[in-house]
Amino acid sequence: MKFAYADPTYYKHGKRLYSDLHKDAAIWDDQQSHLDLINKLYNEYPDGFALSCNPTDLPWILAKYPDLRVCIWAKTFHQILAVTVQYAWEAVLLHGGRKVRTRKPMVRDWLSCRIAMKKGYPGAKPIEFNLWIIDLLNPDEEERFSKNPATLIHEAEARAANLDWIFIDEVQKIPKLLDVVHLLL
Repeated sequence: MKFAYADPTYYKHGKRLYSDLHKDAAIWDDQQSHLDLINKLYNEYPDGFALSCNPTDLPWILAKYPDLRVCIWAKTFHQILAVTVQYAWEAVLLHGGRKVRTRKPMVRDWLSCRIAMKKGYPGAKPIEFNLWIIDLLNPDEEERFSKNPATLIHEAEARAANLDWIFIDEVQKIPKLLDVVHLLL
């Protein structure tokens, strides 16, 4: 199974927040760019994907893709804006993922945690959020890597051109995987 997570700039925030970081940031000021990204996720990641978006964008996104499940990241610390009701949550749209009816522990469709602080750019996510996304999609990587730890080498080499880092959660469950990690360093 192959999954993806996308965190595009909020609609109408590209040029304002990211133009100094990326020359094409303004494309995210167009709804069609967001819809094109979602379409690409459906086509390239049919097993499942998650996508962060602004809650105010839900009406036009869900009108086009009504099967997406809306999950919520409630931010326990957030930016205070000059509005009556504060924006203290982010929508996470979920499609697919591995289905296990008797899954334990269960995973909720909401997460409440702090924002990432001082990461150097707007929109950075905390580690708790990243782990929640993995839990939502529910990949069964433990069994696959237990059978053949060298799979990690093959996957890293195949993605080397687009790979900046590898995140391995609960590596202690597959001790032989640490030998492979040392080979990759």
